[in-house]
Amino acid sequence: MSLALHVTAPSTALYTDLSGYYDLMCADIDYKAQSDHIRRLNRLFGNGASTHLDLACGTGPHIRHFIDYGFQSCGLDINQPMLDLAQVRCPEAEFTLQDMCSFRVNNPVDLITCFLYSIHYNDGICKLKQCLSSVYNALSEGGIFCFNAVEKTKIDNRAFVRHSTEFNDSQFTFSSGWNYSGAGERQSLKLSIEKSNEQESQVWQDEHPMVAVSFDELEQLLLPHFEVHIFEHDYDKITPLQPTSGNAIFVCVKR
Repeated sequence: MSLALHVTAPSTALYTDLSGYYDLMCADIDYKAQSDHIRRLNRLFGNGASTHLDLACGTGPHIRHFIDYGFQSCGLDINQPMLDLAQVRCPEAEFTLQDMCSFRVNNPVDLITCFLYSIHYNDGICKLKQCLSSVYNALSEGGIFCFNAVEKTKIDNRAFVRHSTEFNDSQFTFSSGWNYSGAGERQSLKLSIEKSNEQESQVWQDEHPMVAVSFDELEQLLLPHFEVHIFEHDYDKITPLQPTSGNAIFVCVKR
């Protein structure tokens, strides 16, 4: 007999309860390629120094690569179980439990990153502005902020990313997709995790509220504080953003 559990959880409950599965959920992500790409952008636009902070760092896979590149890296997240796993992966790094929309650092850093579209976890324009202000205050002179973002007007609510993997004698299937109503400053990330084995089948479903913003709007929020460069969402090469693109990499140099 198959047992199906459909759970709608608060915005961080899925990650809290299933933090041990987070790396499985992201198993198809090329963290090394993403980290190396930002390292190249830092060489082009940064101030030449190598202190680094990763916002919404999760279990620390990007930080691991930056440490291996020679950076002095640290990370923050709002989820302590994630940070516990990150500390095991990166014992050299310092991790703090903080909200990226209102964080502080003891000493300015030269590079701040925010991967996996996590900039959108700022739920609304007001919190996004607070986040950008916190980033500005945390950066050293000439430091840069690199993140990726999705253009709200180009979101296809029908599109989902899906992959499967095996772990501990169970089959896991993960799917995620953006959802935007077409108006306002709120969008959401819909997530689903299916776990099945010989005894049962379970399904966890979650929906994370996020900020919806166009690239033009985002650039206007950044310009008072940063010199802004916007590139194609391509970790193999550095090319300017095309008008039809719905995903972008932002490089923001502190003025």
